[in-house]
Amino acid sequence: MIEINMQRVSGDFGFEAKDANGHIVHMDSSDESGGQNFGIRPMQMLLMGLGGCSAIDIVMILKKQRQTVDDFSIKVTGEREPGKEPSLWANAKITFFLKGDIDKEKAYRACELSMNKYCSVAETLRKSGTELTWEVEVS
Repeated sequence: MIEINMQRVSGDFGFEAKDANGHIVHMDSSDESGGQNFGIRPMQMLLMGLGGCSAIDIVMILKKQRQTVDDFSIKVTGEREPGKEPSLWANAKITFFLKGDIDKEKAYRACELSMNKYCSVAETLRKSGTELTWEVEVS
């Protein structure tokens, strides 16, 4: 069982979340809704989780294929459903930027496997109705 403990530490909505290993994340609401810009918005954390989950999958797959990843960055964009409460992610796009001695077809396949088979965050978003798209650039 996973346990996350949260404590309000800043203003009305500023929380510190801590996992069992002591890793800390700060969260807050927007200034417009009474927050103080103390931390990440919870819905943005979902997109960060998508990037992190898929990145781990991709690196693991490419390492097994003896590909050398010298640098890896990710850009995630998304739009939420307008005028709804709760407002879910309507769509999200993730772009993977890989550098190194990497076969482009293997990189594409690693990304495809992550996004369509292994990444639990991608599947969670998909099951909520999010339209997920992705692309990969290798240099």
